Amino acid sequence: MEKTAVIFDLDGVIVSTDEYHYEAWKQISEQEDIPFNREINEKLRGVSRMESLEIILSNSTKSYSESEKLLLAERKNERYRELLNHLSVKDILPGVRELILNLKGREMKIAIGSSSKNTPFILEKIGMASSFDAIADGNAIKNSKPDPEVFLLAAERLGVRPEECIVMEDAEAGIDAAIAAGMKAVGIGAASTCQNAHIGVEDLTKLNIEQLLER
Repeated sequence: MEKTAVIFDLDGVIVSTDEYHYEAWKQISEQEDIPFNREINEKLRGVSRMESLEIILSNSTKSYSESEKLLLAERKNERYRELLNHLSVKDILPGVRELILNLKGREMKIAIGSSSKNTPFILEKIGMASSFDAIADGNAIKNSKPDPEVFLLAAERLGVRPEECIVMEDAEAGIDAAIAAGMKAVGIGAASTCQNAHIGVEDLTKLNIEQLLER
């Protein structure tokens, strides 16, 4: 099946806000006296905000009501968005703009497929709000990765079949979501060694476009 579209995860593929997530979760954890470190933070990669919170709270001796959890998640997001104000065009990851230009030159459709509800804000901050043909994000889905919902929605909004899509992901949960959607999966960075990924590269500058588009 000929590939006609590429779906990019946002965080870790287009831009990295990992450190901002870490700082925001660290602040919440310290305020709640919950153990938190970078090893725990790695488990949050590609996971939704509420699921990330559940992972963090699993290390707490206190029980939280649903309303308390929602408040914690909102506090984390407020801090995260404060940190996101530092984002700019210079934070776009290596190889991103070159790859997008190459794909557009080949008349490939491109989309964002991200579980983040902050996707529009992040794209605006890095000057890429109008760079994609479609956006599917956490504001439009019920199930986060590894559920394939966000990638299937991106394909639908692009007007292509799932099997025509290639997904760029930096998290194992995202690779699993792409495979579940019936799409070709490219592991970037931390996901480059995922067994389920069809291709693995350290970053987008290392990606061979011809290999990418092979059936």
